[in-house]
Amino acid sequence: MTIRKKSDDVRINERIRSSSVRLISAEGEQLGILSIRDAIQVAKDGGLDLVEVAPNSDPPVCRVMDYGKFRYQASKKVQEARKKSRGGQMKEIKLRPHTEDHDLGFKIKNLKKFLEKKHRVKITVFFRGREMAYMNAGVELLKRVAEEISEEGTVEQPPTREARNRMTMVIIPK
Repeated sequence: MTIRKKSDDVRINERIRSSSVRLISAEGEQLGILSIRDAIQVAKDGGLDLVEVAPNSDPPVCRVMDYGKFRYQASKKVQEARKKSRGGQMKEIKLRPHTEDHDLGFKIKNLKKFLEKKHRVKITVFFRGREMAYMNAGVELLKRVAEEISEEGTVEQPPTREARNRMTMVIIPK
């Protein structure tokens, strides 16, 4: 059994190769098994198209519908799904445990911009050398960031140690 994905592969009207088809009306009721000529005539009488929806069955199942409208609605659904999935994009902001207040202010400003655009934000604090002895400084820094953006977003994943030298926190928009 092959799965067809392209809309060009769907046979409509005269492209249907079978001599008889099981016909489903535009309202969804079964009209029975008809010859291909009769089925095409039923579709044309309604000003619609005959579309093969199950080509592998015996006889093939065809539906009376407006194929152009169907393709348009399908493309709109795909476009809407793409638009929604893009909104959940993950952004990352990297910090060090002793980041100065001025630099931290810029990072928080960018974080707020990301949250306004409905992005999820992963904040990562990197530790090097002797800084690893002060993991609590990283936790304090992440808590401070969470307090400053509490109006724009909420903490989805609290501060956790991701690796030996890294601590992360995930924030989602409200």
